[in-house]
Amino acid sequence: MAKDLGQELENMEEAVENLKNKEFRILGIKVTFMSVSALVAVLGTIIGGLYFAFTMYQKIEEVAGLDVGAFEQRMEVIETQLDEALGYARDIKNDLRDDILGIEKSVDRTEDKVDALEEDVRESIQNAEERFENKRDALQNDYDTKANRLQDSNQNRMDDLEAKVERDLKDLEERLTNKLQRALDNPLAN
Repeated sequence: MAKDLGQELENMEEAVENLKNKEFRILGIKVTFMSVSALVAVLGTIIGGLYFAFTMYQKIEEVAGLDVGAFEQRMEVIETQLDEALGYARDIKNDLRDDILGIEKSVDRTEDKVDALEEDVRESIQNAEERFENKRDALQNDYDTKANRLQDSNQNRMDDLEAKVERDLKDLEERLTNKLQRALDNPLAN
């Protein structure tokens, strides 16, 4: 089968080669396949050019037949609408600018209020710290004063107690000494 296909291709190739050189008679004129092909190409080009020219002519006629007045009226309406739209856009832009400026002023006022409030809070904290330190110092001084008084009081009591104990001891010693002396002086009393 491969040989048959190869053989058929070779036969077709030879037929095409022979067709190029083969001459025909058309209307009494000797022509080749190549000259017929060239003639068909030239005729196709001429017919295509004529068709293009005809369609261009139709389009030019359409454009020439348009009502220019209607287009001018339509353009005037469009220009009016465009002018109105530009006016609206300008108004919107101005309103937005005013709104933005108002917002900026509000933000500035708010920042100023926050700064003032922050300063007040700092002052309050500073005052509270000073009062706390003063109160702490006062409490420490009161504590120290009371502790010193208590220590002095205790010291005085201790001194008084020691003095009393010493007096009592001296008194006791004197009595004992007196009793002992009496006992020694009077050996018969016991």
